[in-house]
Amino acid sequence: MKIQQVIDVLVEWAPPEYAEDFDNVGLLVGDAQKDCKGVLVTLDTLENVVDECIAKEFNLIVSFHPIIFSGLKKITPSTYVERVVAKAIKNDIAKKVARSIKIMKIKHAVITSVDRDDLKDMGSIIWSETINAIRRLNPDTTLETLIPDFQGNHTNINRIVEAAPEVVSHNVETVRRLTREVRIQAKYDQSLAVLRYLKEMGVNRTKSGIMLGLGETEEEVFETLHDLRKAEVDVVTIGQYLQPTKKHLPVKSFITPDTFQKYEAVGKDLGFRHVESGPLVRSSYKAHKHIH
Repeated sequence: MKIQQVIDVLVEWAPPEYAEDFDNVGLLVGDAQKDCKGVLVTLDTLENVVDECIAKEFNLIVSFHPIIFSGLKKITPSTYVERVVAKAIKNDIAKKVARSIKIMKIKHAVITSVDRDDLKDMGSIIWSETINAIRRLNPDTTLETLIPDFQGNHTNINRIVEAAPEVVSHNVETVRRLTREVRIQAKYDQSLAVLRYLKEMGVNRTKSGIMLGLGETEEEVFETLHDLRKAEVDVVTIGQYLQPTKKHLPVKSFITPDTFQKYEAVGKDLGFRHVESGPLVRSSYKAHKHIH
């Protein structure tokens, strides 16, 4: 771990009171796994502590400490605490993705992730770092980012916009009526709002996808396609839902090829730049074509 990585994390999470004088901040550092009381250090001595934590595979707890701030005596060390897991440094993850793309000589990469609503930034920082790492190591590789909704938070969405992937994708997954059943935490209108906001912020190519066979009607599929076009989505993918495990929702119906062709024709009439519609279509199907 580079000390600057630690500082970057601390700066991102620092309370506003410390922003102007961060170079002089005091840090209470300890091992989360052993409930260590910790030691008070400053940034110039933090690197040794961090290296030791990595060597021992500790979780690093960092508390912003007010002792050396004359005007902040009312703040206690417990006011603000952020845990940094030493073994899973965000920058390393970004570099590993970038190196993998380089090794495999990928010309167009589709990047996605699990939802990280448990994090303050909802994973948007590692998204941005990963896109930038790929750009540095693979300047000729084009990118599609299949992102979560970040709960509609514009600050987090802007990190993706600023990293400027060629395509930004966010799937509505299903029709409005089935959203609560299919997508436990996500909301249909929020997904549309995210897609609309991406376009408003200047993203050149936006994309979304839906799965069929969950009990939706043809009219509901048409409505969803209309909603996506109203949000100025450029590319839509339509595929057959398959039940991954017995714990997941069962397949209610298998859609015929003719019906998929009908949806493709409707999508093209609505003005989508690309419509991929078929039983085997998934979000990344023919993704390299969607940058054009």
